[in-house]
Amino acid sequence: MRYALQWILSLLFIAQMYITIISIALLFTPAAFFTRRASFAWMRIYSNWVRFSARWMLGLHTEVRGPVPTGAALIASKHQSFLDSLLLFAILDTPRFIMKKELAWIPLMGWHAMRIGCVPVDRGRRGAAIKKMLADVDRGEQRPGQLVIYPQGTRVAPEAKLPYKVGTALIYSQLDQPCIPVATNVGFFWPRHGIYRRPGNAIIEFLEPIPPGVPLKAFMARLELEIETASDRLLAEAKTAATL
Repeated sequence: MRYALQWILSLLFIAQMYITIISIALLFTPAAFFTRRASFAWMRIYSNWVRFSARWMLGLHTEVRGPVPTGAALIASKHQSFLDSLLLFAILDTPRFIMKKELAWIPLMGWHAMRIGCVPVDRGRRGAAIKKMLADVDRGEQRPGQLVIYPQGTRVAPEAKLPYKVGTALIYSQLDQPCIPVATNVGFFWPRHGIYRRPGNAIIEFLEPIPPGVPLKAFMARLELEIETASDRLLAEAKTAATL
């Protein structure tokens, strides 16, 4: 019975998410033509609404651990579902994301993402995608804030294994900024696909920054080890506390 109720609530939650994202985007679009602050504002409002409504409707709480970066930095985050992206947007002051180019074509959302300086890449042509990514990052380097990249290039389910891509290391080398790894367990509660959302405590955790100047091979090894180890720890914590 509890599982059936949670499934129904999950369906209602997803429906209101889509209604809300369209409503807020439309409300802020006129102002966004004049200032990109409006694009930041609606995406942050929406992200915090999802956090609130998930807690209220689903019993799904969200927690942020570790010092939240405030200056210019490269954020290399584990990506398990839409929820970890929303959490990053809710708490970072001026984030912009490296994203697959298809997202730029989503009505309203894609336009606002480009407005705040997100960097679209073509994942199907790896070499060209990395070259264009670096050029786009270089052109946007004067924008203050944090550049968010997903080192595995896509959403990866908890406990699934997927290689870390070299593009993160190349951007790290180019920017000459600290890289903050981010671990998460959100995929346990909010999966890549499907409707069901599990109650509990979804966490993203900012780990110890990797200073600039680490050799690329060593950087990639350290990044993967720290993110995967911490994400496994958070997953074990979620499983221990699981109720449904």
